[in-house]
Amino acid sequence: MSACVPAGATEPAHTERAHPPHSPPPGRRRGFRVASADLSAAVAVFLIALPLSLGIALTTGAPLQAGLVAAAVGGLVAGRLGGSPLQVSGPAAGLTVVTADVIHQYGWRTTCAVTVLAGLAQLGLGCLRVARGALAVSPAIVHGMLAGIGVTIAVAQAHIVLGGEPQSSVPDNLRALPAQLAGLDPAALAMSVLTLAVLLLWPRLPGRAGHLLRRVPAALVAVAGATAIAAAAGLVLPLVDLPSWRSHALAGLPEGPVLGLVAAVLATTLVCSVQSLLGAVAVDKLASARPGAGHVVRSDLDRELLGQGAANVVSGTLGGLPVAGVAVRSTANVHAGAVSRNSTMLHGVLVVAAALLLVPLLELIPLASLAALVMAVGIRMVSLHHIRTVTRHREVLVYAVTALGVISLGVLEGVALGIAAAVGVALHRLTRTRITHTEEDGVHHVHVRGQLTFLAVPRLSRALHLVPQGADAVVALDGSFMDHAAYETLQDWQSTHTARGGTVEITGRRTGVRIAEPGALASGPVPNGEPGTSGDCRCRAWTAWRNHQCDRPSPAPDDAGARPDETLESGEAALRTGRALSAPARGRTPGGRQLARGLSTFQRRTAPLVRGELARLAREGQRPSQLFLTCADSRVVTSMITSSGPGDLFVVRNVGNLVPPPGAESGDDSVAAALEYAVDVLAVRSITVCGHSGCGAMQALLDSRTASPASPAAPAATPLGRWLRHGGPSLERLRDTGTSAPRLAGRPPADDVEQLCLTNVVQQLEHLRAHESVAHALKEGSLELHGVYFHVGEAQAYLLAEQEEGRVFDRVRDVDLVV
Repeated sequence: MSACVPAGATEPAHTERAHPPHSPPPGRRRGFRVASADLSAAVAVFLIALPLSLGIALTTGAPLQAGLVAAAVGGLVAGRLGGSPLQVSGPAAGLTVVTADVIHQYGWRTTCAVTVLAGLAQLGLGCLRVARGALAVSPAIVHGMLAGIGVTIAVAQAHIVLGGEPQSSVPDNLRALPAQLAGLDPAALAMSVLTLAVLLLWPRLPGRAGHLLRRVPAALVAVAGATAIAAAAGLVLPLVDLPSWRSHALAGLPEGPVLGLVAAVLATTLVCSVQSLLGAVAVDKLASARPGAGHVVRSDLDRELLGQGAANVVSGTLGGLPVAGVAVRSTANVHAGAVSRNSTMLHGVLVVAAALLLVPLLELIPLASLAALVMAVGIRMVSLHHIRTVTRHREVLVYAVTALGVISLGVLEGVALGIAAAVGVALHRLTRTRITHTEEDGVHHVHVRGQLTFLAVPRLSRALHLVPQGADAVVALDGSFMDHAAYETLQDWQSTHTARGGTVEITGRRTGVRIAEPGALASGPVPNGEPGTSGDCRCRAWTAWRNHQCDRPSPAPDDAGARPDETLESGEAALRTGRALSAPARGRTPGGRQLARGLSTFQRRTAPLVRGELARLAREGQRPSQLFLTCADSRVVTSMITSSGPGDLFVVRNVGNLVPPPGAESGDDSVAAALEYAVDVLAVRSITVCGHSGCGAMQALLDSRTASPASPAAPAATPLGRWLRHGGPSLERLRDTGTSAPRLAGRPPADDVEQLCLTNVVQQLEHLRAHESVAHALKEGSLELHGVYFHVGEAQAYLLAEQEEGRVFDRVRDVDLVV
């Protein structure tokens, strides 16, 4: 999910503001308003949440009001305090097994106390800011846990669907199923089948009429239809029973063995936290994938954990079920077009109103219909997509062990077994290494698949000694780790083999990135080359010239042993032998030699790899999707920090990453011309302004403020001074105490220069909006504006995000796209 801030189509074009962007001017504040999209989304979520909350309460054996309490608290408390604005919280199917077990062992009032303690534990974890650590749990364990819970739910509800009562565990339910089938209740089974049929067929209604009808949630139609038919037919069935709120049981002091209560609190905390955090990440992806989605505020996972903890404390205190993020309701909220947390909170208000005003109607619902609804939810928790995914990643054993553990033993025990299985699989992969030896056209190939540790050294030695003396050998390392024992074995063999006239080439997926071995191993001799020469340069990518370790001193021009025809390029021959091809080359400065050497390395190593792609671009012309405007600072390498290639970025660089406003007396229209060409001709879909730490232009602006506080943008006599006048609005914005200053997430700016660098990115985005071509594209919705800050010393990129407290540059993490 992108954490950048796309520009709104209706953003004003002026460049100076007296108030924070996207905020009303002071003195014209309006009262609380709810967008129509939030209102319609709240109604849709409420219609789904009402029957599901009752069904989950029925499944756990809790008072049915407890489900309504948890739904209301999840909407109001978690919706207001949580860090995921579009996630809807409430009683979740994933918690039914844990809650049912606690109720069975300790009773309802102690279960409420366990919910309160779990909420306090979540508050503590949120204060410690460990929320992202939950995402490190193997997805196979999480999906296996949910699948096990789903099977447990479905088997238990099958008894109610057939007109009976469920047992306390899955094995007991399976053993009692034949007797239940022999004594089934036809009326209960009929209502359950009707409910399941509607749930299955309603989303598949064809035609235009079906498209309109599908806007009504299938869960509501199924339960309402079963209720109406049961009432019309006069069927005698167990119905929902909602006792008076005056007799509703609240939390009491926990009673029972300490270890058992601690285990219950840990299980509730684990399931609530993991389900809520994974749900928040999934909601972010859903929201960013919506057609026409504008800027999407990425979830603050630590705040979400705090909000869930507060909701559980309140819910447990009021006698409600545990609260967690619910995938079904959150998905409905996003698909219904919700734009803020108001939809979640309004859904909570509607649940409160229903609990107080609709009790007579709710008591007409057959329990068999609610059981069928929850059973369908449980079946869907066993996702075929997740099974295919873990199978593709060879983690199906972890998935199966976790699911079977949850089904047979319980949630905590199943998760513990899953973690043990994941560790065992990881150790097995670490120790399982396949080493093969083949010969093709006189070249001996030794292929190592897997991690190369001391356990594989005997097999490695046997394979290496199959290579005859003096033969050409290629050792392919298809892994990411090599320990010291394996390194020494391979290095000793390489030295011995090359000393006896053989050649060795070591290749692998991670060429140039070596673990536990020095550069000598990856810099062995190659055909027609000498070890350690520039012909065999294996310096890491993006290494500065001054850090190259593969250069050797050039021999004297009269060195008779150096022959230009031994090289691949005539320019490289001149560099290696000192024999220049022309007079200017003989007088080349060290910088010129570095440039020529870099060009030669490109021709030898990179050009063969990119020649086909560049030829295609030459035929088809450039079609970049992004305009990237950044500073001319030599430390900012655009293709490196964006991992982009030829044809991806249309790059504009200048001193200070400045965008002169239209009509500015600059005498330089190069930036405006680039904008017009990128937007109107190339039709780029995104423009990014990238600032960086330690910017000399920003330091010069601050120095000018010190020299002349009254006029920071005063005309300067030099071209550089005249150009830096375009940074004057950034300096004014920094001075403006009425404007919310942009900041970095997690820490304050290091100094005034860094604060000005951040402010300058925001200000230049304002300048961009004032250009006619950009404003027109923004109005049509075909263009987005993004802000980036790159900290050179940390090698860390930050994306500009719009949050409730203002504009924040949020750290880009290396796991964001994977999660």
